[in-house]
Amino acid sequence: MSQLITRKLGMTNTIAEDGSVEVITLLFVPDQKVSQVKTVENDGYSAVQVAAEETKKNTKPQAGHLKKINFNAKTLKEYRLNQEEQVELGTVFDVNVFKLNDVVNVQSVSKGKGFAGTIKRHNFHRGRKTHGGGSYRRPGSIGSMFPQKIFKGKKMAGRMGHELVTVKNLTIKLIDPELKVIGVTGSVPGPKKGLVLVKGIQND
Repeated sequence: MSQLITRKLGMTNTIAEDGSVEVITLLFVPDQKVSQVKTVENDGYSAVQVAAEETKKNTKPQAGHLKKINFNAKTLKEYRLNQEEQVELGTVFDVNVFKLNDVVNVQSVSKGKGFAGTIKRHNFHRGRKTHGGGSYRRPGSIGSMFPQKIFKGKKMAGRMGHELVTVKNLTIKLIDPELKVIGVTGSVPGPKKGLVLVKGIQND
């Protein structure tokens, strides 16, 4: 199983021998263990639950749930498994799950932009500023004569961002076991210190 729970650190770049510059995003890999193994016989599906980011304090139910692996964790995530895959309770995941040049998908929550208009949120055109045009940033007509209602999903002003976003086919260009850091090409959604799930594409 090639999946990791990480935290976004920021961005930097690497310079190749031919002088080309490549932008990479640095991700911190906290300590994480398999806290529960779910099987088709017991739970109806095959999956593993991973506990990450060790903490000193925890709620009593969470502490009791993690007592078997002796690991108080702040974050719990569950991954589906193929029935052929076998993972044992207490298995530790670290940066060595991936190798250089592995292709992965990353998933995280994008930055929230608050309430935004149609120009910023949906890339609408601005209205004309000449010949008496008075609606510069208004959305324009949103309805029709028939059926005299606004359809669901109409592009309008509203809250922008703070959505679960998946970026596919990024390449791992940096692995530092001492600092517990990996680097992936390109940008990753979300703010610094945001939670990022890194998944090997062979598991999709």
